[in-house]
Amino acid sequence: MRLTRLKGIGEATGQKFASLGIERVEDLLFHLPLRYEDRTRIQPMAQLRFNRPALIQGQVVRSYTTVGRHPVLVSEISDGTATVALKFFRFYRSQQVKMQPGARIRAYGEVRHSLPLPEMIHPEYLHLGASEPPLADCLTPVYPKTEGLGQKVIQQAVAQAMQCLQQGRLSLEDFFQQNDLLPAGLPDLHTALRLIHQPPPEVDVPRLLAGTHPAQQRLILEEITAHVLAMKKLRQKVQAQAAPRIRLNPASWNAFQKRLPFTLTTAQHKVVAEIARDLDQEYPMQRLVQGDVGSGKTVVAAAAMLAAADGGKQAALMAPTELLAEQHATTLMQWFGAQNVVFLSSALGTAERRQALQRVASGTPLVVGTHALFQESVRFRDLGLVIVDEQHRFGVHQRLALRHKGSEGSRVPHQLIMTATPIPRTLAQTAYANLDVSVIDELPAGRKPVTTVVLSNEKMPQVAERIRAACARGEQAYWVCTLIDESEMLRARAASDTAELLAEQFPELRVGLVHGRLKSEEKNAVMQAFKAGDIDLLVATTVIEVGVDVPNASLMVIENAERLGLAQLHQLRGRVGRGNRQSHCVLLYQPPLGEVARQRLDTLRRSNDGFEIARVDLRIRGPGEVLGTRQKGALQFRLADLERDGHLLDEAQRLAPRLLRAYPQQGEKLIRRWLPRHDELASA
Repeated sequence: MRLTRLKGIGEATGQKFASLGIERVEDLLFHLPLRYEDRTRIQPMAQLRFNRPALIQGQVVRSYTTVGRHPVLVSEISDGTATVALKFFRFYRSQQVKMQPGARIRAYGEVRHSLPLPEMIHPEYLHLGASEPPLADCLTPVYPKTEGLGQKVIQQAVAQAMQCLQQGRLSLEDFFQQNDLLPAGLPDLHTALRLIHQPPPEVDVPRLLAGTHPAQQRLILEEITAHVLAMKKLRQKVQAQAAPRIRLNPASWNAFQKRLPFTLTTAQHKVVAEIARDLDQEYPMQRLVQGDVGSGKTVVAAAAMLAAADGGKQAALMAPTELLAEQHATTLMQWFGAQNVVFLSSALGTAERRQALQRVASGTPLVVGTHALFQESVRFRDLGLVIVDEQHRFGVHQRLALRHKGSEGSRVPHQLIMTATPIPRTLAQTAYANLDVSVIDELPAGRKPVTTVVLSNEKMPQVAERIRAACARGEQAYWVCTLIDESEMLRARAASDTAELLAEQFPELRVGLVHGRLKSEEKNAVMQAFKAGDIDLLVATTVIEVGVDVPNASLMVIENAERLGLAQLHQLRGRVGRGNRQSHCVLLYQPPLGEVARQRLDTLRRSNDGFEIARVDLRIRGPGEVLGTRQKGALQFRLADLERDGHLLDEAQRLAPRLLRAYPQQGEKLIRRWLPRHDELASA
């Protein structure tokens, strides 16, 4: 049923609803409330609680306008138990005239502490005449909205949609109930929607506000099942394609390991075996390898690249930053020889780039680069394996563009995705249900946990002494500069200023500087000097966040750490603790700290466990931002909270294959109900 069939919705309003993903009347029913307001009862003013919304009713006892550049209309109303000041910073003359002593007012808003009277700022209100309008008979839902689409319009539209459903003018399939899939204790779809959109006063309000009411859990289960189903359908689609069979030669692999200056962990061996099984199949590998910082993902990727090269195929490794891509290229050249590795970057000169492109086209087995890899001018001879490092930093279309370069007829390359950002189980089961997941859950032998302290900027002299002491022991240190402004130029300037100050403060130390505005060869030279021990203290922006590996660096100072997210702080901290020395991280902050920033820094101080940190990050930021998909339209839950609702995942994992196998058409409808843009999600 088209939206414009509802009263009060014309073409222009319909377009605004469409920007929220609402194109039919049925879609309105699944546009779910963010929260609820209780307008079913009037609260005595003497019993009001600060920082809580309330519905009050009383008589204006005094009304006046403050004097000043920006006058404020203040109307004091009393119900006989207490008095509250209603304040309007924007008001009309007609408003001022009506707010006269004696006028009876009903108002809804948040009660704030103020002197001499409690106050409500710009409350919703209405004037009461001889007869009072009835109170709401259910909690008032508050919906997500968009510019030009007010809350009242959405509420009225949803109310009409619910009326259509109850009168039978709107058909809505209950996929779980009609196929006998509904778990015990959960209501049918119509009952759940009615309670969520029109909760009666006697509803269990605490459970409803917490999102744990059975009606909400019913819809949450459906939403999570739709996500899992979409990912499983994608998996089926990928497995229907052909890929080259690639075998990891045991003799070649053993010889490679003997050349390494370290011994692989049990976890690394396990993951290599899983990758080898995937590659030796006729459909494309789709595997995610996640491992905490320093767990050794690069050598696992190297095993896959070795297999591809031995099989006469090319392997491409794409990294998000030039610094990380260069480091990968340098490492692979050491392991496989420079003649077998091509490095591609947008920073290459014309002649270097032409030569690199010719080597790729002629079949050089290992190709490493940034997003430059998927540009049109790059032609592979026979691409059999694509490896994407820190995949959440790339857009959907960027990742697909690289994979398509290896498409030959009906064959596509194998794909390995790596991330050093541990992903909570609940998130991995929904976001990556189309992938096989491997976890490197073991750090190399001899690694010691990094100790972390959180200090105010006022403790800077103590931090300086720690740097001096560490460098005097022959160790090295990082100093990371952050800046609120996103300008790379300003970040570079801030880092340059800091480097100059530290060089003055520590004349006995060799201070280096690296930031995003340095040319590629300059950055590489600084990092090589730091790695060789020719620099004691490296001042850097967050360009060093991933991949930089200097085992002798044992101290990291991150200034203004409150400005960074948990995952980024954990990644930065992972640049130390890569040798067998006891390493330390100092998080400096500018007081006062907000509650979220305090929670982030305290989590880093307490834990080195990437999965624990990821769980807290998921709770703070939500799944879309954690995965880097907030701007790409993927994994946006309307109702589900993966931490709170993790217990429903196992049920969704049970339901999804049953729908896929026995009721494929209804499964597709369920996906469209919850993921109207699921084609874009599936492409990720």
